[in-house]
Amino acid sequence: MRVSRGKGSGSDDRLFTVVVEGFGVGQQRRAERRITVPFQQLQTLIQSIARNGGRILVVSADAVPDGPISQAPAIPSAVAEGPAETAAGQVSTNPTPTPKTATVSHAAVPVNLYKPKDPFIGTVVDNYSLLAEGAIGRVNHITFDLAGGNPQLHYVEGQSIGIIPDGADAAGKPHKLRLYSIASTRHGDNMAGSTVSLCVRQLEYEKDGQTIYGVCSSFLCDIKPGDKVKITGPVGKEMLLPEDEEANVIMLATGTGIAPMRTYLRRMFEPSERDKNGWHFRGKAWLFMGAPKTANLLYDDDFNHYQSQYPDNFRYTKAISREQQNSKGGRMYIQDRVLEHAEEIFSWIENPQTHVYMCGLRGMEPGIDEAMTAAAAAKGLDWSELRPQLKKAERWHVETY
Repeated sequence: MRVSRGKGSGSDDRLFTVVVEGFGVGQQRRAERRITVPFQQLQTLIQSIARNGGRILVVSADAVPDGPISQAPAIPSAVAEGPAETAAGQVSTNPTPTPKTATVSHAAVPVNLYKPKDPFIGTVVDNYSLLAEGAIGRVNHITFDLAGGNPQLHYVEGQSIGIIPDGADAAGKPHKLRLYSIASTRHGDNMAGSTVSLCVRQLEYEKDGQTIYGVCSSFLCDIKPGDKVKITGPVGKEMLLPEDEEANVIMLATGTGIAPMRTYLRRMFEPSERDKNGWHFRGKAWLFMGAPKTANLLYDDDFNHYQSQYPDNFRYTKAISREQQNSKGGRMYIQDRVLEHAEEIFSWIENPQTHVYMCGLRGMEPGIDEAMTAAAAAKGLDWSELRPQLKKAERWHVETY
């Protein structure tokens, strides 16, 4: 299967000029602009203008006189065919419709508003366990108040923030920051737009017969409401959601890798979010969640509720390794669920509006790759060739640690 990246024919080297108003930022948006693009980028530019509320005045294969020419902005490729040309040598701004692609917009995404040398000082609002009785380990949901910053620390779904724990390392130097995926939407859990939440598992491992606990994860799990915490960021553009309300989204998560998935699902299905953000998801979302025990399923009640309220739009598939068995009688892992549903997963991936997101421990990647390789081979496809195509098309998103 070839992944569509929306490139036009490379045989046409003409330049086209688009005259547009109401497109861009600041003064650009208020002024009439002339943008010159090669033929291969024209349809993408037209769609970008339409998505961002601009109005096209002229599209011509000839230079438009009287005024400077703007170079084309960076726009993700979005369509598989070029625009339709009229007999007069101009290009129709209403060409034959082509399938929409679930593009990801990197515009206006905040990055590094606060850096390690000058972090934002947030206040802990809440800190509680996400685990049910009988669970393994320690996982907390922690919320920070971001009010009062200059600039305001804001973020979008799929980003991360840095935490600098108090204290010093063995050498007497301040601890380095650790990055954590944000678990709340841009509006925060309270919908006020001035909080951020994290989903944190306390790191625990054995070394030389002793139990070692992670510095930053322990710091976060132990903090109390009212405590002050150094926060940096936000960072990251790898895990952004597509803007297309009809996109399809496959999510593969283990443990606290559920954090970005929670933000997506709240944005898609939480009534207060839908009312506030004006983004009404109409596509299909499918979450594969891996956990060792049922008691370790994070935000499980919320996801079950979304599935009951939006059965035509959301599916929730669990892989509980210590309680379920795969087809070979072994433990059920997320890659086993991928194999079980391989044919349907690939029918989704063949749709250019589908995005795949994976988040969790880095050790999950080989298992997912193996499952995808087998699933692709069953359809006569080569996963080693397909995956880079999906990545290049900004439809395969991975954040592992």
